[in-house]
Amino acid sequence: MPEAHETVELVHLDDEAHLAKLGYKQELARTWSGFSNFAISFSIISILAGCFTTFGQAWNNGGPVAISWGWPIIAGFILIIGFTMSELVSAYPTSGGIYWWAAKLGGPAAGFFTGWLNLIGLLAVTASVAYGAATFLDLTLSTLSEGWAEGYSLGRVYAIFLVILVLAALANIFSSHLLAVINNISVWWHVAGAAVVVLVLVLVPDHHQSFTYVFTERINNSGYADAKYWFLVLPLGFLLTQYTITGFDASAHLSEETQGAADGAAKGIWRSIFYSAVGGYVLLLAFLFAVQDPDGVSEGGGAVDVIFGQALPTSWHFVVLLVSTAGQLFCTTACLTSASRMTYAFARDGAVPGSSLWAKVNEARKVPVNAVLLVAVVGAVITLPALWGVGGIPLAFYAITSVAVIGLYLAFAIPIFLRWKAGDSFETGQWTLGRHYKWLNLVAVAEIAVISVYFILPFVPSGWITSDDFSWESVNYAPVLTVGSLVVLGIWWAVSARTWFKGPKTTLD
Repeated sequence: MPEAHETVELVHLDDEAHLAKLGYKQELARTWSGFSNFAISFSIISILAGCFTTFGQAWNNGGPVAISWGWPIIAGFILIIGFTMSELVSAYPTSGGIYWWAAKLGGPAAGFFTGWLNLIGLLAVTASVAYGAATFLDLTLSTLSEGWAEGYSLGRVYAIFLVILVLAALANIFSSHLLAVINNISVWWHVAGAAVVVLVLVLVPDHHQSFTYVFTERINNSGYADAKYWFLVLPLGFLLTQYTITGFDASAHLSEETQGAADGAAKGIWRSIFYSAVGGYVLLLAFLFAVQDPDGVSEGGGAVDVIFGQALPTSWHFVVLLVSTAGQLFCTTACLTSASRMTYAFARDGAVPGSSLWAKVNEARKVPVNAVLLVAVVGAVITLPALWGVGGIPLAFYAITSVAVIGLYLAFAIPIFLRWKAGDSFETGQWTLGRHYKWLNLVAVAEIAVISVYFILPFVPSGWITSDDFSWESVNYAPVLTVGSLVVLGIWWAVSARTWFKGPKTTLD
């Protein structure tokens, strides 16, 4: 019977053999365990990030109903998407992940467009999480100093955002092993931190809302007519769930650094979704039950921090914000890791301008340093519109979250559909859906198509260019970035890329 170190070595050799079969030599350090692989997706989903930063989107567009009913329903659909992706990563555990699957199943064009959608989504989600962390760090400091609270400005938040991006980049550049350790710690911080927040909100407030309120109350602060509540307002509130539970493709992008990737990366995807869905639901219900003055929350823009200010004394308010802020910093670091690995893999295959620069791996640390820096710089640039807002609320932040959701989920949809189209000819890996792929893949694609339409719509009536109250600050520029990017990519493909991009380039024969 082999000893433990011999078993690890055999798994490592099997991983290298599987990767070689797909056409790549082992270049990245394979130091991540299956738990570490799960940990990075769990950290990127981060219930301490999305549940806090986009709570206002659901509150203003649907109210408690959008959360108490919307979260579990939408989370169920996302879990189906996760299952379909788990089967794909088990068969093809490469850093290219989503776009590699699409190229393998649908050819170079499918791989090219999927890769760029995935990359756009990852860049946007990294920027949005870092900006959310900056917002909550600013709020945390405000609980300690009245002077800091009075000096609030979108410019100050943006400056904090830049500092967070720099620190996350440095953490990513240092070493791959350090990142694995950070993500392992992050899991326990999210579990323990969420438990602390829930206990505080259950035990400290003197009053709690009723079950009737939490599960039946409707709120429409969107500016749209109440007649549009069910078919427009409420679906816009689902952005909370769809945005929070995303980024789980990180398990695929880190598969070349994971031991036993064909099984570990597959489980990393669906487990991170499931546990985040359960933990996030408990956390969000705790927020709703702790509401003291619903009108006050609405007057505060639906921000979850208003609930904490109502229900908790300053000391406990500080603790809750500190727990969330730390979780969001962990999440930012993990997002930057995932986005840089996708950039590295896509550049390795020549699909990114300046590919030779972004595909370069630091020999000493085995980390794609240039790709890390590129993701950080692009994140800073695309978030510049958040310097302007309506009533101190940076609507650009919600636009960035929409870009993240649309880009990532459209990228997911392409290989999921192609796998369904391949049918029984698809060569499965260790983790498989069996014959259930026939309906699970179609459900996944349909859900993505529906949410992609909703999240390019203006969040408020003044965001429609035909409105008498139209203002540029209210515009949801998600369709400009996503559709505009697709148009540019389409022209690029037709004029040039189709002649030289032949799909993933192998590094082994």
